[in-house]
Amino acid sequence: MAANATIYDVAARAGVSISTVSLALNAPRRVKPETLARVLGAIDELNFVPKSEAVSRARRGIGRIGVIAPFTAYPSFARRLNGVLRATHDQSCEVVVYDQESAATSKLASLPLTRRLDGLIVMSVPFGDEIAQRLDEQQMPTVLVELERPGFSSVTIDDVAGGRMAADLLASRGHERFAFLGEAHHHAHPFVLQSEARLAGFRDGLAAHGLELPDAHIRRVNHTLDAARAAAAELLELTPPPTAIFAHDDFLASAVLQVAHHHGVLIPGERAVIGFDDGELAEHLELTSIRQPLEESGQLAAETLLAQLANPARSLQHISLKLTLVERKTT
Repeated sequence: MAANATIYDVAARAGVSISTVSLALNAPRRVKPETLARVLGAIDELNFVPKSEAVSRARRGIGRIGVIAPFTAYPSFARRLNGVLRATHDQSCEVVVYDQESAATSKLASLPLTRRLDGLIVMSVPFGDEIAQRLDEQQMPTVLVELERPGFSSVTIDDVAGGRMAADLLASRGHERFAFLGEAHHHAHPFVLQSEARLAGFRDGLAAHGLELPDAHIRRVNHTLDAARAAAAELLELTPPPTAIFAHDDFLASAVLQVAHHHGVLIPGERAVIGFDDGELAEHLELTSIRQPLEESGQLAAETLLAQLANPARSLQHISLKLTLVERKTT
């Protein structure tokens, strides 16, 4: 490990130009993955801290927390961010948001994890062993939200239990034919993602009532309105059609409601629909939904991280938040 390493040292170690190192730090998407890996590896080995960054922060006495999450595709994460900002409002730190377009692929692989960050909150963005090892080697305090992984503090909900809650309600209403609209994931991960966990809980809950969810009644789509509407139309046109549809989140559920309205299908008269999250969209649409405490999860994640930064010897924290079924007109 070099003392007071410079950008020249990093460039020499990685075998690249100084401008490439600068790009890797400030615009990693513009650097080829193999080159980026060499640069980040050199930064790690040399324990490099950009001089302007170190001087600026030393003058201000401000720490920096990174938040990486799929904000563009998932409106619910804005509420989690509000919770993070609430927890850090009176602290000597700033929050930097890394906008991950999809939970299917992880920007963590290219995130410059130098001392430019003091801690990290990762929301619903799965990552593998290599990134976990890098976070550990960099001694980067990290708290996971809607994820669990050994060696990391976490704030989670029981997605399986949420699926069971939806099944119990629909079964109690006398429904016998069901469908599920979930989110597609294009990359394999060594753990169960939220949509699949909710589906598993839904199936388990139906089975407990002697009911089943056929594979032909399941659709997994990209998290876009067009894709969700197309899948919803397919589900509503099944023969015989399902009388109840459970969606991975309120956004996908809204597509079901829109398509049903377009086809003159009465809800709840002819169909029932349940979403997940219970955000403003659910309230506006009078949608029955499984409520999770989004702001609280962000606040607790930030508070846990701040406590870990204040006391690195603090034991890992694993917080599970309670879900609530909110019944409205769609069931």
